[in-house]
Amino acid sequence: MQKQILMNPFIITGEYISSEYFCDRERETSTIESNVVNGRNTVLISSRRMGKTGLISHFLSQPGINAGYRSFLIDLYSTNSLQEMVMMLSREIIRKSKTTGERVLESFVDVVKSLRPGVKMDPVTGQLVFDLSLGEISHPLESIEEIFEYLEASPQPCIVAIDEFQQIADYPEKNTLALLRTYVQRCRKTSFIFAGSKRRMMEKLFNSPSEPFYQSCVPLYLEAIDKDAYFRFAEKHFHNAGRSLTEECFDELYRTFDGHTWYVQRILNEMYASNEAVLTPVQYHEALDYVIKLGEKAFEEQFRTYSNSQKQLLIAIAKEGKADVITSMAFVRRHALKSPSTVQSSARQLYDTEVITREDDSYYISNRLFSMWIRENYCAIV
Repeated sequence: MQKQILMNPFIITGEYISSEYFCDRERETSTIESNVVNGRNTVLISSRRMGKTGLISHFLSQPGINAGYRSFLIDLYSTNSLQEMVMMLSREIIRKSKTTGERVLESFVDVVKSLRPGVKMDPVTGQLVFDLSLGEISHPLESIEEIFEYLEASPQPCIVAIDEFQQIADYPEKNTLALLRTYVQRCRKTSFIFAGSKRRMMEKLFNSPSEPFYQSCVPLYLEAIDKDAYFRFAEKHFHNAGRSLTEECFDELYRTFDGHTWYVQRILNEMYASNEAVLTPVQYHEALDYVIKLGEKAFEEQFRTYSNSQKQLLIAIAKEGKADVITSMAFVRRHALKSPSTVQSSARQLYDTEVITREDDSYYISNRLFSMWIRENYCAIV
């Protein structure tokens, strides 16, 4: 396979390319590998855009894992039912298995009998294809059980990574988590990685005694990449292009975004695209201003959709960066808000739509660039 060489080494699409463009995470990769090798399932929890999907892909691409295991990765973020999960997992298994040379469809539906209606004849090629519609998944829990049985029967051990796992809690099907937990418990040759970006929900699912997945996995919290390791990674790529990234420049970038992976990558990507020979704090601010400017129209449209109470709360949170105890009278008075109850109502609506994020008793605007735009355009006139 020919090595892919990128014009810009700072990836922002979320796609994993290779270890060459992946920064650090050596400890986390080693932890997941140890869990898999020793028969422990992993629950990976992080903020959105911190790099958990990239970490999973990086782990699955390790030579020992790639050679010794069949691995499957699905993202449930856009799913709303167990039927959709079944469809996504089935297609991933068939897609990945085609490279092994086995009679994929035949072996799959021999075990997963409930999905046989998805096997159809292509009228052009005359070959069997998997063309499953949601309506044909009539018994999704039965299908999940059969899929796990298929994986357990594989000659090689399997790894199933499920990203944004917390979505399952909102599926309309009853007892989904309890039955899924039962099926997972039966697996001896299949390891699981359950990843999620809604920290409170993931902690409830895996840490609450009343939940089926209580203490069933080894927890791994994904924090910011170490600053020195990140600087070495970024400096290397600029150096390889005959350019220089100053430590002062990177320090300011890292500090501004608390080392949050996507934002650091986004600004590094923009600075790399500038073709400046030496990157200093001046170039950092130019890149940041340009990126915020690019999002201005979208931010304007988004901000326009909120009620006055929601706008006022967003402005207050943006002004503080990370706001503590937002329903307190001190916070309400400090920002001339209507009342604690109005703040609570607005916060609930913004939290439910993922506009703001809560960590312990603190809130911040999920999109850091949107927060900066609000601060630049509204905080001075509050």
